[in-house]
Amino acid sequence: MSTIPNMIQKCLWLEFLMGTFIAGTLSLDCNLLNVHLRRVTWQNLRLLSSMSNSFPVECLRENIAFELPQEFLQYTQHMKRDIKKAFYEMSLQTFNIFSQHTFKSGKERHVKQIQIGLDQQAEYLNQCLEEDKNENEDMKEMKENEMKPSEARVPRLSNLELRRYFNRIDNFLKEKKYSDCAWEIVRVEIRRCLYYFYKFTALFRRK
Repeated sequence: MSTIPNMIQKCLWLEFLMGTFIAGTLSLDCNLLNVHLRRVTWQNLRLLSSMSNSFPVECLRENIAFELPQEFLQYTQHMKRDIKKAFYEMSLQTFNIFSQHTFKSGKERHVKQIQIGLDQQAEYLNQCLEEDKNENEDMKEMKENEMKPSEARVPRLSNLELRRYFNRIDNFLKEKKYSDCAWEIVRVEIRRCLYYFYKFTALFRRK
């Protein structure tokens, strides 16, 4: 009689191992990158929102415009080629923002979850960028030679501008000595930034 439960346990264990293997395989599939980016970005948006019920009135006077680059406010299909690099840069910069400073008690768990998601996202993107580089290296020169003048003027997402944007956020925190209001303002701003990146994930699915 005891053989039946043992067989069930073995089957369940085998199923678990297969599920883990499949999940690991899928996580490395760059064709599913948009699914991963969309899931992680949405999760981080929810975590940032749950860190505070409302924006403190006393912090309004300290609010500042960090000037998210205009390219991110007017995304188009032509920018698709730059989105992976922009996502990678954003993941690194946001991770650094949340790594260098401390939060009030009760928010550490949310921040840790955000960091884990950003770290995994950066590794995934780095892998896919390397794959793109290897696949396109031989075709790069040909495409540049065939590029039409109108295509050359297509707006591109600038990682330099993105780094400057996050540098302004970091400098603001330092100037305000990482006050509670400064962190609250940064939390709202990064949530705004992630919202635009969340919208970018839709471009991966378009032809």
